[in-house]
Amino acid sequence: MSETVRLIRYEELEKLLVLYKKLNPDDPEFIRDGALDLLWSEIHHDPGLHYLVLETQGELVATCALAIIKNLTRNARPYGLIENVVTHPDYRKRGYGTKVLHKALDIAQENNCYKVMLLTGSKKEETLRFYEKAGFPEE
Repeated sequence: MSETVRLIRYEELEKLLVLYKKLNPDDPEFIRDGALDLLWSEIHHDPGLHYLVLETQGELVATCALAIIKNLTRNARPYGLIENVVTHPDYRKRGYGTKVLHKALDIAQENNCYKVMLLTGSKKEETLRFYEKAGFPEE
């Protein structure tokens, strides 16, 4: 089975929103209007934002967002912040989430980040173990 970790394409917003619904099922549905399109355009064209996806068999099944934040400490080196990590429930336990996280770390390193932080609001033991196994210990 072929899989690819890559940056999201502009036209894949709807697929991303389907994944995000798995992350936050209680979030209200987005109305596809000019405001959403403008926001997505701003996000997609922001050089400091990297939305990574794992595609397998034509489906987007895992994602995370990496923000590279400019900084005036650490010799003016930026830092990275990872958020909105989700793998579709039907594709979990296959290493896909770890692969998108590792690609985010690669991009942070390419951008000379002195550190990368991952934020989660989850208190689930399974989620915290996943992040720790992927290289993000609880601190």
